[in-house]
Amino acid sequence: MDIVRRLTAEALGTALLLATVVGSGIMAEQLAGGNVAVALLANALATGAGLVAFLLTFGPISGAHFNPAVTLAVASQGGLPWRDVPSYITAQVLGAFAGVAAAHAMFAQPLFFASRHARSGLPQLWSEFIATFGLLAVIWGCARRRPTAVPFAVAAYIVAAYWFTASTSFANPAVTLARAATDTFTGIRPMDAPGFIVAQLTGAAAATVLFRWLVPAVPQDAEDVVVHHGANARKESA
Repeated sequence: MDIVRRLTAEALGTALLLATVVGSGIMAEQLAGGNVAVALLANALATGAGLVAFLLTFGPISGAHFNPAVTLAVASQGGLPWRDVPSYITAQVLGAFAGVAAAHAMFAQPLFFASRHARSGLPQLWSEFIATFGLLAVIWGCARRRPTAVPFAVAAYIVAAYWFTASTSFANPAVTLARAATDTFTGIRPMDAPGFIVAQLTGAAAATVLFRWLVPAVPQDAEDVVVHHGANARKESA
């Protein structure tokens, strides 16, 4: 598959994901009447629904990683050439910021404005480790045994992780960076983002190492892979 088309798919898919996350967060906060639980539920359901759609749409083109942690994990297992990794990650990050700007424009907000939403402390970092570990566990486990279920399994996991993690499961370095540029329901202070990213990459690496032993199978190429979010899915030929 031509690299330009694959990078365009990664950028566009990540942009749509962030537009869904941030836009649904703004809408949920506006309509929930101050009930944070209702707002979080609406945000989680919209994100999960969007994930299924985007993974199914872009998976056959680029693998639908939408997530630098997933791209690095896939490359480490031979599913993506290392030479393509910097381009994938750049496309994901640029797409993430474009998605934030698109969401802000829909709700008459500044295109970017730094978040003041504090998400700091060891419980938050541990939550991000668990969230990303679980995401990669779902990806690797399903991809190697039931690849067609990956988009649905990933989306279901992300909806659940919104609720069972203290951090509401960012699980994605590109998402984390972009959400630092929105002072809305889904934002994170820029100063808190680096700790989240370290925890996410560590969680992804731990899951990848474990599942290389637990479900041994090496991916063949990125075009056989569907991998998202936090959002990330993976489709691998049997």
